[in-house]
Amino acid sequence: MKFSYVSHLYCPKCSKTYSTEEENHLCACGSPLLVTYNLDELRGKFTADDLLKRAPDLWRYHELLPVRQNNNVISLGEGMTPLVDLPALGKDMSIPRLLMKDEGVIPTGAFKARGAAVGVSKAKELGVKELAMPTNGNAGAAWSLYAARAQMSSTIIMPVDAPSITRNECALSGANLFLVNGLISDAGKIVAEAVKEKGLYDVSTLKEPYRIEGKKTMGLEIAEQLNWKLPDVILYPTGGGVGLIGIYKALQELKELGWIESDEQMPRLVAVQSEGCAPIVEAWEQGLHESSFWENSETIAFGINVPKAIGDFLVLDALYETNGCAIAVDDDSLLQEQQRTAELEGAFVCPEGAASFLAARKLREKDWIKEDEQVVVLNTGAGIKYPDTVNFEVPTLEPGDSI
Repeated sequence: MKFSYVSHLYCPKCSKTYSTEEENHLCACGSPLLVTYNLDELRGKFTADDLLKRAPDLWRYHELLPVRQNNNVISLGEGMTPLVDLPALGKDMSIPRLLMKDEGVIPTGAFKARGAAVGVSKAKELGVKELAMPTNGNAGAAWSLYAARAQMSSTIIMPVDAPSITRNECALSGANLFLVNGLISDAGKIVAEAVKEKGLYDVSTLKEPYRIEGKKTMGLEIAEQLNWKLPDVILYPTGGGVGLIGIYKALQELKELGWIESDEQMPRLVAVQSEGCAPIVEAWEQGLHESSFWENSETIAFGINVPKAIGDFLVLDALYETNGCAIAVDDDSLLQEQQRTAELEGAFVCPEGAASFLAARKLREKDWIKEDEQVVVLNTGAGIKYPDTVNFEVPTLEPGDSI
């Protein structure tokens, strides 16, 4: 068998196709490109039983990933994160079948490692020497560290108020790191100019087609961990929305392979945003297929502070096609939810993950989520990467004091 059954790239807007054996970014029409596979050829050759003998990382699905040769794989052991039952929090929300897909335990402490692993591996296969990207923090940390492992240079630009830990990860990796006194959209404009002038390989969100393939492994894992049965609802904190697009793509591919019954209902996908930056929610509420730029965006859940996602139409299509929804939550309440999750379950989730738990609570209150439904919430990173979001006054004792 071949290591990968990748076929080609295609444009979801105009259907133009491109090769996966040369550098490609956006389609000529401006749309992101998606990867397609020879699933007809793979069907029957690759079965779920084949996975039983494989390492517990995302490369266990290498036939469904775009890297053609095993020797190009760059890995830090990423993938197969736990799907954790949350009985106490579920009882508190009246969602007894509540599960958390915990991406906080992955290398670099966030789900961004998935996209970086596959994206950097494919960049290595294409002969890339230096990559560049704007970031809100975690993606830049992951891509710079994986680039270092691949002996590749990286140029990273992030907002000046991005979490300091992610800044340190980039700096320690040897990246050419710059801060911008603005938003990720401002960083993106600087990267675009640098790519044009210096010929760097642009790995901005969805401007290269392979990050999504790493992210889709979250969907593959959820299906495998639930024994190829799908949950009723999956909630995902949505900035650029690559993970949500990827999860939907993964489940479609599994259906085409026959690993999921064709009549099995797709999970209702939920895009979770902050009230301070909710372009997808606004578009969904209006029944639109593209969002508008969100002016003056601001949220403590920094990873979802994306005023305009280049793949917004793909996110919205996934919501409409699964009868899902988009919902915005406020910062104060998500911080309360973060604390509640820690107190009830011992899970220190990131602010974006807390936003998704809060969204599940609100959707249950509205009866959009039913009590008997199985619900998976994505916690996309470790809470310890955001120390500034937690502020407590703690009493100080002198030696010999009693409590």
